[in-house]
Amino acid sequence: MITLKTPLSESDIEGLNAGDIIHVSGLICTARDKAHQKALKEDVFPVKIEGGIIFHSGPVVERENDSWRIIAIGPTTSSRMNVLEPEFIERFKVRAIIGKGGMNEEVRDSLKKNKAVYLSMTGGCAASAAEKIKEITGVYWLELGIPEAVWVLRVEHLGPLIVSIDSKGNSLYEKVAERVRRNL
Repeated sequence: MITLKTPLSESDIEGLNAGDIIHVSGLICTARDKAHQKALKEDVFPVKIEGGIIFHSGPVVERENDSWRIIAIGPTTSSRMNVLEPEFIERFKVRAIIGKGGMNEEVRDSLKKNKAVYLSMTGGCAASAAEKIKEITGVYWLELGIPEAVWVLRVEHLGPLIVSIDSKGNSLYEKVAERVRRNL
């Protein structure tokens, strides 16, 4: 098992291969459809994300006095961001995306070009993932709604995450699809 700490370097990413199981620690940010659209339209992300990780997630949160607490946080289907992700990766220089369900060939090509990876998290483990959130260090763009806002989270050993698309262009999703085609 591999443990990585944000911000991630190019060498951190180049050492990962499709199928590796990792955990991450450090700061990560949630970003779903509306956050991607706003960032690309306004050419700004509310925090420095270069070398960072975005998590396709709309967390369930609870307000406690002047702060927030994550109740559950699981992955959103990443294919919803397919059309936005290549430009987002290029513009904001993220090194990793956490989500579920995989992403398309254009995203895979962008990951390869920009030395980034796609990490899969199993759906249905939102309560256990929430235990890995040690602190919410910021929340931005609440006007988009709680699930669509950008949540900045300090995590410890978030995972297990599977490197599903590596920076060399290898995709576990493509390997499975090829096996299915051969078997059919």
